Amino acid sequence: MPTTFQELIFDPAVIRRFDVSGPRYTSYPTADRFVEAFGAESYSMWLGHRTLGGISRPLSLYVHIPFCNTICYYCACNKIITKDHGRSAKYLKYLGRELAIQAEALKGAHDVVQLHWGGGTPTFLSNDEMRRLMEMIREHFRLMPNGEYSIEVDPRKVDVTTVALLGALGFNRMSIGIQDFDPAVQQAVNRIQSLEETQRVIDAARASGFKSVSVDLIYGLPKQNVISFNRTLEEVIRLSPDRLSIYNYAHLPGLAKPQRRINEVDLPTPEAKLQILQLAIRSLTDAGYVFIGMDHFAKPGDELAIAQRQGRLHRNFQGYSTYAEADLMAFGVSSISKVGPSYCQNVKTLDEYYDMLDRGILPVVRGIELTADDLLRRSIIQALMCHFELSIESIEIAHLIDFKSYFSAELEALREMEQAGLLRIDKQWLTVEPRGRLLVRAIAMIFDRYLRSDRERMKYSKVI
Repeated sequence: MPTTFQELIFDPAVIRRFDVSGPRYTSYPTADRFVEAFGAESYSMWLGHRTLGGISRPLSLYVHIPFCNTICYYCACNKIITKDHGRSAKYLKYLGRELAIQAEALKGAHDVVQLHWGGGTPTFLSNDEMRRLMEMIREHFRLMPNGEYSIEVDPRKVDVTTVALLGALGFNRMSIGIQDFDPAVQQAVNRIQSLEETQRVIDAARASGFKSVSVDLIYGLPKQNVISFNRTLEEVIRLSPDRLSIYNYAHLPGLAKPQRRINEVDLPTPEAKLQILQLAIRSLTDAGYVFIGMDHFAKPGDELAIAQRQGRLHRNFQGYSTYAEADLMAFGVSSISKVGPSYCQNVKTLDEYYDMLDRGILPVVRGIELTADDLLRRSIIQALMCHFELSIESIEIAHLIDFKSYFSAELEALREMEQAGLLRIDKQWLTVEPRGRLLVRAIAMIFDRYLRSDRERMKYSKVI
């Protein structure tokens, strides 16, 4: 079995050797494998059958608010850049319709243990609109005491009064985008954000009773270098967030149009990116943060770190989570739900969203019903991504297979990684070694049946 989760060996030569393009595995199968044959009727059926066998899972809700006041050039999210707040009023009305239709189709308890508002920028909504949205959610669902209720916040657009309102509405976790404090980097990506306004929002969150504040950074942005990013890290560590995410910037201008405004000659070299990542890992672990996995860090007392130590950590479309068994119901354009052995995604444009809801139809565009093989491979990928280890015996018992014969091709494919010291396989365990933890996505990819039949990976970002 692995030693402590804190352990991590940064080996640039090994990283360069195994750094491939691949999914982030917020789901398996990944969203690009969803099919249009799975539509609104299929999703409604699973909402109505999720209590089969006497099982009653708690609920996790996700609400997508697509609007942003300004464009950040690095962003590849589904968003709408506008200063017209009349558009959010209309969107809110249709969110209410979708909430009502999904809630009516849902069988079993409507108890919610997790809620997340993402975007876009959820705080694009006015204070009255945020009150109304929370009222609509509570009309159809029961938010349980001590649940995890989080919201993404742009500190450039939020004042102390709004933060206090968010706390009063029931939010207890906040995610704040920073990316980089260096002025040259901020100018290059069109996101000017001062340390002072970021500090003000974090202080207000703590004063308003938020249990956890998370911040996002990105490495690989234009104009970034080791010296400038070290200054950002020093300021972030001083801010003392409970969790941090440090994402690899994937420059894919063919897929994300805003990225075409980034001058490629300003991007750091692959070697410089590795140096920045190495600096970040060393600085954060020296400051006492625990490496959770991939690009996430948390204080030892944070619920993510505790869940990982206790074997309860899970991964979903918002990243790492402490609620492994919850059914995820998602609302708004492009949002993805996970109910029972199924995933589905909503349409991506407002016109399609409004049209389908006007016709009383859930705005589902595609999805997938998981096979026994999908469920098996999902459990393996989850275990590797969350815990860096896999109990072979547990998998065999849960899925009624002989692991070494079922995965003979995968075990052969893992041999090179094992020889390089990325992982260890014995009769009982598959263990990701400290040298392989940054490459856990590449290890998980070996178990992805869809990738084995389709080796085209250019649509994915690099692992590192």
